[in-house]
Amino acid sequence: MKIEDLRPARGENKRRKRIGRGPGSGHGKTSTRGHKGQMSRTGKSQTPGFEGGQMPLIRKMPKRGFNKRPRKGYCILNLKDISLLKKETSITPQLLKEKGIIKGPLNFLKILGGGEIDVPVNLMAHAFSGTALEKIKAAGGRCEVIKI
Repeated sequence: MKIEDLRPARGENKRRKRIGRGPGSGHGKTSTRGHKGQMSRTGKSQTPGFEGGQMPLIRKMPKRGFNKRPRKGYCILNLKDISLLKKETSITPQLLKEKGIIKGPLNFLKILGGGEIDVPVNLMAHAFSGTALEKIKAAGGRCEVIKI
């Protein structure tokens, strides 16, 4: 057997469909596009989500109010996340970033009252919710608001 005798397996290679090359090719005249209609025209491109003239799903979905874009570096933490740092007495945004509780950029930190805290801590953040303030003070801790 020589290299020139090698052939691909039967049915492995398929010939390209040559469109618009006359009636003898079997793909002449309309060039496999059919007669009339949106898909037979030149420049037939569709936008993503096009559903053949049916009202697209994205337009059917209700949109109410103003959806504001989230700020970069805006972080919200619950008290249960802070209670993981039991040995720390003074907790700052920089300490939370060092410990890996906060990932990514940090420009604003708000503490919410989800979870419980039983150790008195001195907590520094840009904002606190009402329940977070109550729970921290009930545990004997202090809350310091950082001015922006």
